[in-house]
Amino acid sequence: MSRSHSSAVPRSTAATMAATRRSVLRGIGLSGLAVGGASLLAACGGDDGPATGSGATVKFGINETADAAHQRLVAIAKAYEKESGTKVELNEVDHNTFQESINTYLQGAPDDVFTWFAGFRMAQFAENGLITDLSDLWPIEGLNDSFKQASTAPDGKQYFVPISYYPWAVFYRKSVFEKNGWEAPATNDDFMALMDDMQGKGITPFAFGDKDGWPAMGTFDILNMRLNGFDFHMSLMAGDEAWDGDEVKLVFDTWRKLLPYHQADPLGRTWQEAATAMGKGECGMYLLGTFVVDALGENGEDLDFFTFPELDSSIGSDALDAPIDGFCVAAAGKNQEAGKAMAKWLGSAAAPDAGNSAADAPFIAANEGASTETYSDLQKKSAEVVGAAANIAQFMDRDTNADFANTVMIPSIQEFLKNPDDIDGVTASIQEQAASIFG
Repeated sequence: MSRSHSSAVPRSTAATMAATRRSVLRGIGLSGLAVGGASLLAACGGDDGPATGSGATVKFGINETADAAHQRLVAIAKAYEKESGTKVELNEVDHNTFQESINTYLQGAPDDVFTWFAGFRMAQFAENGLITDLSDLWPIEGLNDSFKQASTAPDGKQYFVPISYYPWAVFYRKSVFEKNGWEAPATNDDFMALMDDMQGKGITPFAFGDKDGWPAMGTFDILNMRLNGFDFHMSLMAGDEAWDGDEVKLVFDTWRKLLPYHQADPLGRTWQEAATAMGKGECGMYLLGTFVVDALGENGEDLDFFTFPELDSSIGSDALDAPIDGFCVAAAGKNQEAGKAMAKWLGSAAAPDAGNSAADAPFIAANEGASTETYSDLQKKSAEVVGAAANIAQFMDRDTNADFANTVMIPSIQEFLKNPDDIDGVTASIQEQAASIFG
């Protein structure tokens, strides 16, 4: 099979990582693959035996239990088992539980390899000694220097192996836009006119659900990058800017003015439910990652997207969230040799190829040697948009301190969504808590 190359993540990803480091189951039957049924994030103990190859076992913790993302990870595990001869024990945990339990998991009896993210949260685990130094695996053929930098902690060592990335953007159904004579807006004036026309036709412009707490972070991210610029955004995430300053208040005030164009009562709605509303044509657009396809139950043929328009001509619109997903080896994992061997393979082109063969939803391979022959138009456009971006952020809960993201920003944003007129109160509260966390 011939191979073509996916667009590389731009060099500014390295700058992103430098900025973020400033302060630092459901059981299913699989032939030949052992699956740990798990509703709790916990790994089982293993028997002594060969470290790798025939007779060896590697424990693989994944943060998905359903939809295309789950299918890809299962297929990747099966492909590694077939190629290496190492038995893979799969520990499957739903995404939110995985996120919430990760610290306890890593300090207990974790799996050898687990799914995780580039950014501040990877660096925090490295600094706390919870993940294994993978520097001897690098350089990895097909992964460019930007990906290496995204895998590097403050000590200059690599602790992460990327497999994919995806953009956050404004998604819409092509058939709905065509039916109504709408086009993707080129300017903010076009954007506002589009939303007004949608409301005039009885369609809510934006699907919106924040029951799980993290989806609305994407709205804050893009508004902050559009209004205050990428560098300010990354400094804010690192705790080096004031959350009660005029810049952040401007973000919340702009968001307040946009809320009437969004679905009401977002705290009672999951992101999947919001996606369904767009799928039904009740909402015209949705600001989310390309994983929105998973909730629509299709391969994205009727989906298209545009990046959020420019809000300040002096800043432009060349920054976006494009999180990098991949894998770490747990420092407390029982079989370090097997974990590192699997991690090395996961960085190869074979891993994303196995994943893409199992699911149609957009999945952009990090490895430049991965096949793009089966990429949909949505995947190709995603790779092009990310490749053309001048500045890439990882998403708020990956770019900042985990405690700050979870215990401060989730409730603060949700409080703002309940009472958007109290911007001074919300920002003052955030700043007070940020000072205690960042110092």
